[in-house]
Amino acid sequence: MNQEVRKGKRSKCNGNVIEVKELAKLFGNKTALKNVNFEVQKGETIGFLGPSGSGKTTTIKILTAQLQATAGEAKVFGQPVQKLKDPSYMKRIGILTDNSGLYERLSIYDNLALYCDLYGVEKERIDEVLESVNLIRDKKKAVQKLSKGMKQRVTLGRAILHKPDLLFLDEPTSALDPVNMKHIHAGLKQLNTQGTTIFLTTHDMQEAEDLCDRVAFLNNGEIVMFDTPQNVRAQQENTSISLLLKGNRTVTVDKDEDGAKEIYQHMKDGQILTIHSNEPTLGDVFVELTGRNL
Repeated sequence: MNQEVRKGKRSKCNGNVIEVKELAKLFGNKTALKNVNFEVQKGETIGFLGPSGSGKTTTIKILTAQLQATAGEAKVFGQPVQKLKDPSYMKRIGILTDNSGLYERLSIYDNLALYCDLYGVEKERIDEVLESVNLIRDKKKAVQKLSKGMKQRVTLGRAILHKPDLLFLDEPTSALDPVNMKHIHAGLKQLNTQGTTIFLTTHDMQEAEDLCDRVAFLNNGEIVMFDTPQNVRAQQENTSISLLLKGNRTVTVDKDEDGAKEIYQHMKDGQILTIHSNEPTLGDVFVELTGRNL
């Protein structure tokens, strides 16, 4: 696959953290995954994109040894995923899934303190984590009194508490408002720059644009495209430009000589309020490839 480094991101290190070959998973007669192949390099942030039921969560559960594959091979840190059950490997990964496993009667702080003991992490790390998930002011609250979005942030805090080498995130911001989503994205980017490889599933195309070095489109259990967001969008060319003019008028012109002349004339007349290049979104490309909405 063509590798691009996004502006502002460091170069990726050599070496695969995840390797998947011919992976398949059946639930009875239903095929959840079939012939899935991909690799994730150390330091990458990878997004698995697709609608509900496309196989995103199943992939994460296999890679974290919560499910056994029907066929194929999956390795993490160069070892079969079953090795992740070994405590020495468990300490190298962080997981956020739909199963929170939080202690409802304990406070946010005390929940994280338990995991500090488990991972051998100093308690001073707790406030640092709570800042990154925007919960520092609520650390004394009992988990049972939290909203769904706040619980999700506690679970994310628990997943990054020990600064894992590899972080699995299953729909990490699905219950969050835009302000907290932005806060979480900033924290994940910081964690990634510190060396953590991130594997996330999402149906949020903007989230994938903001976070991911490469994205995989998953449709009916198969990867139909795996590339950088830039290269994915380039698969669906759009040669038009939209102009918002005074009087709330919208004009669309082509990216050619005639279009340039029209844009110039509107600029000369002082009519242009905004100019937009009509590039396709990741969602547009997904629909084009699969005929399905995200």
